[in-house]
Amino acid sequence: MPISPGTHLLYTVHQGDTLSSIANQLGTNVQALIQSNALYPPVADPNRIFPGQVLLARLPGMAEQSSVLYQVQPGDTLYSIAGRFSLSVDMLAGLNDIQQQDIIRVAQLLNVASFVYEVVQGDTLYRISRRFGVSMNELLQANRNRTGLSPDVIYHGFHLVIPLPSSANIVVYQPYPGTRVASGQHLTGSARAFEATINYQIRDAMERIVTHERAATASQGAPAFGLFDVQLTFDQSPSTQTGILMVYTRSAKDGSIQDLVEVPIIFY
Repeated sequence: MPISPGTHLLYTVHQGDTLSSIANQLGTNVQALIQSNALYPPVADPNRIFPGQVLLARLPGMAEQSSVLYQVQPGDTLYSIAGRFSLSVDMLAGLNDIQQQDIIRVAQLLNVASFVYEVVQGDTLYRISRRFGVSMNELLQANRNRTGLSPDVIYHGFHLVIPLPSSANIVVYQPYPGTRVASGQHLTGSARAFEATINYQIRDAMERIVTHERAATASQGAPAFGLFDVQLTFDQSPSTQTGILMVYTRSAKDGSIQDLVEVPIIFY
């Protein structure tokens, strides 16, 4: 599954923009914009872009991790942006070091905890949603106002923004959902957790434990969001080809699971 590496920007077209001016501004090229946004017949006319239309562009750089920035538009609120990308408002604020949630600036760039997938031949939006564990509605919301996307038709080469698995206080950056995972790979993310402690385990599709519950420590404890990075270890071999990586906290009162994030994975 082709995850598109690098930092991507969701750019909203303004009056007077052309594909050429946008490409020059963002350090990309016209052909890349046309391909990644399906701006070709019969989908669209690349010579006719319009204000309010949203384009996805990969920014210059060699970042290996796939990430998405959103540029704040007039009328946006942190609440509306968080809803669009299936995030809690606190998570969006924490990831972008925003202290006052009612104050954001037009043109401000926000990390919206998403990655980019390049559509391949035979894909449908339904299959993609199942593969990555997100609903079709979440996919459509994250890619709102992008001409090359509809619930029924999606085109080879189109670059689709997909929200990362998250709960109110935890987001998992890697492994990406629906990708292959083996012992020794890293689990990374961000969490707001009591005493900076998160827990994780892996189960296969038959509910057999592949990795017993382990604790990991984030770089900061609540009320801040801290980063975590831990190497996964398999305690026994999976009995199925697919499984679930579970990341969560436990209640200080009764030990119950809280803020559960489930990441669908494939075993080698």
